[in-house]
Amino acid sequence: MQSVSQCFHCGEPNPNNTPFKVTINGVQQKMCCPGCEAVAQTIVDSGLSSYYEHRTEVASKGESLIPEELQQLEHYDIEQIQSDFTKSTGSSTEITLTIEGISCAACAWLIEKQLRFLPGLVFVNVNTTLNRAVIRWDNEQLVLSKILQQIQKIGYKAYPFQVNQQELFYTQQVKSYLRRLGLAGLATMQVMMFAIALYADFFSGMEEEFIHYFRWVSFILATPVLLYSAQPFYANAWRNIRNKTLGMDIPISIALLGAYSASGYATIMGRGEVYFESVSMFTFLLLLGRLLELRARRKASETSSNLLRLLPAMATLLETNNGEAIQQLIPAKTLQPGQHILVKPGETIAIDGKIIDGQSNIEESMLTGEHLPVFKKSQDNVYAGTVNINGILTIEVIKVGNNTLISDIIALQNSAQLCKPRIEVMADTVSRYFVGALLVTATLTYIGWSIIDSEQAFWITLSVLVATCPCALSLATPTALTCATAQLNKHGILIKQHHVLETVNNIKHVVLDKTGTLTQGNFKLLNTHILNHKCFPKSVNQQQICIDLAANLEVNSEHPIAIAFTQLQSQKLSLNNIKNMPSQGMQATWSHLQEEHNIKLGHAKFCKVEHALSSQELLIYLTIDDQLAAIFELGDQLRDSAAGLINFCQQKHLDVTMLTGDISNKSEEVAKQLNIKHVVKGVSPQQKLAYIQTLQQSQPVMMIGDGINDAPVLAGAHVSVALSSGTDIAKNSADVILLGSDLQKISLLTTNAKKTTTIIKENLGWAIGYNIIIVPLAIMGLVPPYVAVLGMSFSSLIVVSNSLRLLK
Repeated sequence: MQSVSQCFHCGEPNPNNTPFKVTINGVQQKMCCPGCEAVAQTIVDSGLSSYYEHRTEVASKGESLIPEELQQLEHYDIEQIQSDFTKSTGSSTEITLTIEGISCAACAWLIEKQLRFLPGLVFVNVNTTLNRAVIRWDNEQLVLSKILQQIQKIGYKAYPFQVNQQELFYTQQVKSYLRRLGLAGLATMQVMMFAIALYADFFSGMEEEFIHYFRWVSFILATPVLLYSAQPFYANAWRNIRNKTLGMDIPISIALLGAYSASGYATIMGRGEVYFESVSMFTFLLLLGRLLELRARRKASETSSNLLRLLPAMATLLETNNGEAIQQLIPAKTLQPGQHILVKPGETIAIDGKIIDGQSNIEESMLTGEHLPVFKKSQDNVYAGTVNINGILTIEVIKVGNNTLISDIIALQNSAQLCKPRIEVMADTVSRYFVGALLVTATLTYIGWSIIDSEQAFWITLSVLVATCPCALSLATPTALTCATAQLNKHGILIKQHHVLETVNNIKHVVLDKTGTLTQGNFKLLNTHILNHKCFPKSVNQQQICIDLAANLEVNSEHPIAIAFTQLQSQKLSLNNIKNMPSQGMQATWSHLQEEHNIKLGHAKFCKVEHALSSQELLIYLTIDDQLAAIFELGDQLRDSAAGLINFCQQKHLDVTMLTGDISNKSEEVAKQLNIKHVVKGVSPQQKLAYIQTLQQSQPVMMIGDGINDAPVLAGAHVSVALSSGTDIAKNSADVILLGSDLQKISLLTTNAKKTTTIIKENLGWAIGYNIIIVPLAIMGLVPPYVAVLGMSFSSLIVVSNSLRLLK
């Protein structure tokens, strides 16, 4: 334990009766100086207290950090801190940031443009719906603090995405909007009373001094609305102007300041019209629209936050002390691989691990979308966020924190939501130029109406400035994609690539692997046929040695048939030069009694076997020194959902082909059972890819697979789907991952993709149609200012609300 006479942050001696203290993890710790106090408080306020739990040595003294606020960001460069929210791949690191201050597509474009100047930046993508950014950089050229500083320089605040911080930020935003909205609402009611009375001539016959007095009262009431309630619009507009970009808040700010200035001048000079009621009402309605839009966006983006809330903060660690088992409740994030935890009935599992004792039903619906509990026993894998229903389990920790499956799901969801399809990029570009065109149009409108009717020129120009809504255009696509991916995730469908929801609508041909995709991949050894007794060494159990040879070979394979052999293995054999030939088999050198034998295990063609056993099951051949030693018959069952998927494809008039490396008669049997007319069997990974490429020359193709031999074709298909039970390389190559075993989720993916495309078209149609109609009407003076501001506010709200239908 660290001595109380030492600074908790830097380890240097504390002065007597030091007044510098910081509460860390619920305990008040003493600091040696105000510098260390400031740095420690920054770490705590940033939600990074776990740094002090995991650090291997004390930090440097913090005095030099006090004068420079930006240097506080350098704490994010500390490896122990970064490990909580970054993922590293080779020399590059990736992080998801929450960014405060984003209001439209122009903000996202500005941040991306600014960061791309940084040397070492590999990738950046900003999502306006989520207010988040995914950033990837080269560790050797760039550090995280430089990225955060660059974002701060252009007027935004960024910090690592964490659920609690995101919740706090959202709550603060709502409270801020409510305060500004309340002030604007009260002032609007008061000012509108005077305005209506003046316009309705209620004060006819009253002396001019009293009318002028009411104008001054309106001036005073409208001032706090302009200076406080409308402040977010000015801040965004100034940020855009300072960085030489055009955002939607620029015309809004011009309209508000113009109306207020003209009204103030008329009040002071005692002549002309005043628009204080318009200033107050505009601000109130605009803030109301922003608040409703904020809540709608929140609804669209809350799925990933809800997933993170599934993870428990504490876990029961099992330790042994002098042969006695001890249970200790500790923070789940401090667990390390290899440790053991106890999970009682009703508790949520905190880590990814393997059951080493006990059995239970596990509720995995939050991951797979399948609501029936799954029975798990010893040696089965369990995942963080799932619920133990009825048994007591002892689990070995395998993965913690950012490495768990639920974290991977969230990362994939965020990645899919943050990537921009072509239609969104185009809409963002149009919305940026739209603001420039709007300012030009408003200027020409004012000049034109000054010639036609100078008294009408100002309020008509005001209507033109606030009526149009480029924001609805930039929100049309990202809000729909965010809701669609969130809904698919709830059903265990993970979208990895942004183009999927666009491309799925055009698919005309579905190609499926057989083993592990249409079938369960749970092979069982039915029969072992010994064919050549002479090729075996003397004094061995020939049947068992065949199984052991196969098992020792297959232990190096991820193919589903490996389980059929490895669970029957009785001894470990000396095998060297093991080679895995995807879609063909495996070969090795077997050392036995100082003799070496070349062995092969695979299909007949790979083993160069002409004689084939007549069977409807999968046949695997074993040769020793090029002599056929044994034939294994393996049984596998169809997935329950396979027939449903084929029926769906046929109903939608999609061509279906089974593409498999298996050359046995099992391929025809499966095709006959499922009514698949096209079968291509006995093909290598390269031949699979060539076949798909040939198909794709004439029609869009979806490939569904699960194995190593499917990886090239999954990477090459227009849309590729991998099952979560498949190999890692297959899942890495696929565009979509299905959690669970239900192939009929493909129909849900297709239906959701079509619905998403329809809603995006509706959103874009509304956004474009609204602006095409409202602009000419506003220019002609047919749109009063209050109607204009209502139209602008609710245009964005309609787009977001329409997208929320995807969550139903």
